[in-house]
Amino acid sequence: MALKPEHKAANIDTTGKLPPRDTELEEVVLGACMLERDAYMNVCDILVPDSFYDPVNKKIFEAITTLGLNQRPIDMLTVTEQLRKDGTLEEVGGALHITELTARVYSSANIEYHAGIIAQKYLARRLINFAANVETKAYDESNDIEELLQEAESKLFDISQNQLKREVTQIDPVVNLALEQIQNAANSESGLSGLQTGYRELDKITSGWQNSDLIIIAARPAMGKTAFVLSMAKNMSVDFNLPIAIFTLEMSNVQLIKRLISNVASLEGEKIKSGRLTPDEENRLNSRIRNIYGAPLYLDETPGLSITELRTKARKLVREKGVRMIMIDYLQLMNASGLKLGSREQEVSTISRSLKALAKELDIPIIALSQLNRSTESREDKRPVLSDLRESGAIEQDADIVCFIHRPEYYTKATEDGEGNSIKGLAYLIVAKHRSGAVGDVKLHFISKYAKFENWEDGYEAVQEAIADTTFKIESKLNSGHDSGNNFIQNFSNRSDSLSPDLMASHDEDVPF
Repeated sequence: MALKPEHKAANIDTTGKLPPRDTELEEVVLGACMLERDAYMNVCDILVPDSFYDPVNKKIFEAITTLGLNQRPIDMLTVTEQLRKDGTLEEVGGALHITELTARVYSSANIEYHAGIIAQKYLARRLINFAANVETKAYDESNDIEELLQEAESKLFDISQNQLKREVTQIDPVVNLALEQIQNAANSESGLSGLQTGYRELDKITSGWQNSDLIIIAARPAMGKTAFVLSMAKNMSVDFNLPIAIFTLEMSNVQLIKRLISNVASLEGEKIKSGRLTPDEENRLNSRIRNIYGAPLYLDETPGLSITELRTKARKLVREKGVRMIMIDYLQLMNASGLKLGSREQEVSTISRSLKALAKELDIPIIALSQLNRSTESREDKRPVLSDLRESGAIEQDADIVCFIHRPEYYTKATEDGEGNSIKGLAYLIVAKHRSGAVGDVKLHFISKYAKFENWEDGYEAVQEAIADTTFKIESKLNSGHDSGNNFIQNFSNRSDSLSPDLMASHDEDVPF
């Protein structure tokens, strides 16, 4: 007759204390799993074999888990047979010990509660081991403290992620929430259910950026990715007073703000850098810079930002500053520090997946800029497609919305397309993937010297119409007499001063910035 083996002595940690455990409850849960048919299904998402402190109990639950995964019946006989196949039956005390476990339990009514206690004690043991490991490495002066900190953050993030459980929700409260959002959109002045971007055609397609969405904005270098998100951040934080956070991995906060000043004040980037402004430009700078002060725009310039750092900072920004959206410039400059990954592609996949999880957890939209690979350069048609996303197909998979920035004039010296339409300053925001809506092209006007994107109808077309109208009137006046023509030219000169600097600048020769 096989006898129940002596349990190994309980491990004592460095403080001289016994780790949190309850072996009696472990045995009760095991007995209940073998006693009642559906008991295992009630605990399979709460417990894993490592949740059991006693190594004997752990082996028994491993056998139960194997049966459950193979959709086989779980009872005293099948568990005994599975342990025999695993070669561990004698290690756990034989068939007699399995019989004793089931004899101790009369009902599985409280099995979920008991399983929860076991899971909490397992979590406590993991935290103790985590803290002890960090302490040991921190005492070792050969370890780099920054790397240790990243590793510790990553491990703690992993532990916390494993504890997140979502309960099944009946449909009624979800329907009520959806109706409430529809009603709020109907009552809002913009008629949008999400965050207004200031780009009317884009908002029509997306109904505003939606909470919990991961939005990827991708383009080749020099297409204006940073300029676009900065213009959008200006619209949202300065014009609409929405709290926005920008994590800029490529440039410093001061560099970013200089570009924002150029955008807001309609001043050339080179003049902002050199500080050589005319008196009129100084006045314009002083009058428009006031709009930036007090704007709920938060910047972070941490280089090589890790996903664990982002998670910590984002939670704090949402909790303390009420941030409604996060922008990241750009995804490929992030890292998954502390995670052991086989390749850069796997790292980017992990970052992409984590960004989507973070957007869902914080219930805010997250916008991440991304680079495109060089395949667009070798094609005759330069319009980006989803397969051009660089380093990982997971970006396309995880994103709720994927947008591309495409400027036709960048690839040609011509000022018109094949149909005779002007392409000067023309930019397309191509919505190539939209998980919950339509796709399409949004026409925008790009003013490179100000690093600025505008609604197409507010920019290029308005200037063209003003110029065309003026040209017609000048020709008419010139035909009626020389003096009257000169007078009209003077009148137009005065009129041009009343046009917004943005509209006038959009007709100037673009200077890269």
